[in-house]
Amino acid sequence: MATHDSSKTERAQISFGAFSRKPVERAASTGTVDLTLRAESAESWPDDAVEVGVIVDSYGLKGWVKVAAHADAGRGGDALLTAPRWWLLKDHERRSTGAQGAKVHGDSVVVALGGVTDRDAALLMRGTRVYICRSDFPALEADEFYWVDLLGLDVVNEVGVALGTVAGMIDNGAHSVLRVAYQASGVEGKNTTAERLIPFVGVYVKAVDQAAKQITVDWEADY
Repeated sequence: MATHDSSKTERAQISFGAFSRKPVERAASTGTVDLTLRAESAESWPDDAVEVGVIVDSYGLKGWVKVAAHADAGRGGDALLTAPRWWLLKDHERRSTGAQGAKVHGDSVVVALGGVTDRDAALLMRGTRVYICRSDFPALEADEFYWVDLLGLDVVNEVGVALGTVAGMIDNGAHSVLRVAYQASGVEGKNTTAERLIPFVGVYVKAVDQAAKQITVDWEADY
């Protein structure tokens, strides 16, 4: 019997987003796509699968679906426009297929998925969570970072004081914000987890070293 890889499951649940100082338009892929709809298992699920959106409705009469992306196109959501294969999870059913004709439509992405040939089939896809392999994300500029790559990095200030670990990200509309979790003294001296919010902008973020798993910031522990 195959063993269950809990770390794979945890990675697959990470929500997707991107911080981008220089949003750019990226062209959709025009290469040949394998449109075979295949059943998948937890064992065949990619280790680097990242959730990027959810199918919310059908689109038109020919089997297209509408996807609410977790990040706007130009800020990382364009992974949906270029990935050669989509990994699909609904309830406990795992499948994968190719996508063709993906395009931005208002605040959503619409796409024709292999194996989904009519509106009825598209309607059955509602509620399906969409994953893309991290290796299929579009390349970013030198000063751009996908949120998923920042989660778990240690945060220190410029004099080496440890401030905590990136537990999540917030988009406040103007820029991204690091949610930095750290241990603090609570009631009766008991340790508790607290959180710092550090704007992810150049005036505060001085270096992101993904190899060293560390972010250096101009920020004090008592802020």
